[in-house]
Amino acid sequence: MADNRLNILSKVEAFLWPDKTSSISSNKIGLQTLRIIYVLLMDMLNGQLNLRAMSLVYTTLLSIVPLLALSFSVLKAMGAHNEIEPFLFQFLAPLGEQGVDIGNNIISFIDNIKVGVLGSVGLGLLIYTVLSLVQKIENAFNMIWHVEATRSLGERFSSYLSVILIGPVMMVSALGMTATVMNSSAVSYFASIEPFGSLIILTTKLLPYIMVMVVFAFIYMFVPNTKVRFGPAVIGAIVAGFLWQTSGVLFATFVVNSTKYTAIYSSFAVVIMLLIWIYISWLILLFGSNIAFYVQNPSSLRVSREGFEISNRVKERLALLLMHIIGKRHFEGGKPYTLDEITDMSAVSHTVVRYVLTKLQTKQLVLETNDEPTGYVPARSLDALMLDDVIKAVRSAEEEQFMSASAIKLPTEAQEVTSRMDEAVTNTLGGRTVRDLVGR
Repeated sequence: MADNRLNILSKVEAFLWPDKTSSISSNKIGLQTLRIIYVLLMDMLNGQLNLRAMSLVYTTLLSIVPLLALSFSVLKAMGAHNEIEPFLFQFLAPLGEQGVDIGNNIISFIDNIKVGVLGSVGLGLLIYTVLSLVQKIENAFNMIWHVEATRSLGERFSSYLSVILIGPVMMVSALGMTATVMNSSAVSYFASIEPFGSLIILTTKLLPYIMVMVVFAFIYMFVPNTKVRFGPAVIGAIVAGFLWQTSGVLFATFVVNSTKYTAIYSSFAVVIMLLIWIYISWLILLFGSNIAFYVQNPSSLRVSREGFEISNRVKERLALLLMHIIGKRHFEGGKPYTLDEITDMSAVSHTVVRYVLTKLQTKQLVLETNDEPTGYVPARSLDALMLDDVIKAVRSAEEEQFMSASAIKLPTEAQEVTSRMDEAVTNTLGGRTVRDLVGR
């Protein structure tokens, strides 16, 4: 069975990537779309997205009341807290009447929280619980975007709280403006004229989809600790928003016809249904971000989600190529290249480029700029950057963190071979610098 599955996958990959030696990306939209669909299915089957969605279900149950309490406290000060409740009930709508009961219970929990009497310790724990939820969400999105570094503590505190506190206010304001426009005399006038009336009715029906897609697009652009372009974020949001709204209708039908589960689990059935719906919601949200990643980085379609293996020769050649691209741009006085631009010029997977680039940064050969988006420049003068150090940066990668080559005790004969290999690299490069690599 396993052999048959591997054979089928090999045939599918041979069809999607007929020439493995050519550039990973493709200009054929149809073929590229099939590749993205195939890789998305493989990611789902590998289970990483499922595991992340499951972990977020647990964190959501612990943090939903403190999260809503902070948001409601800001809205109460503006007298608009009643307008945010429909969002909660809309999310729980697929659960039917049981969802209404859950929503009422959550609202009662929130009303019982008196932020003013919690004290400094209680308020700190409340904020910590909320920030931990958002941090776990960021970690899940960073996994999708192959980002290892997370935001600093200060960035987390300011960015997360601004979204938690200001986000609901902006959402309520947008809904208020939408309601005002829809109830205006001009819209009422055009509603009585065809085909404008039909278009307005269609827009009203599509408005929930549009609102969800706008929220998803904002999440895809803001949450990952990397630069996400508007186009890919919108594409992922459109697919995920449609899936979320459609799955809500299907799940509501499932809940209505799930009398057997109610008979088996009794009062626990509503809890189980809530867990399943939260899991589906998180899975769809992460799935949309996965789409945005592959749309923005088509070069990563051939890289496994579980990791990749590249030879030392590939690391060395790619390190020299990256130093040539970055060094030449710096020598010519142009604006530093971004990661996406470097990836396009190298025609190598986005993930692999980021991996090698990180090794060069670790050895202080390349630095990030403070520009938006982030660019990359040589860490020192091109005449002071030795090619020997570039090769050593990738040959000795991970030794400081995991295991050093000197920790392996070799017999005299083998030690002599490795010493000659190291000397051969040094002698071959002969004191050459990145300036020589760029060219005179």
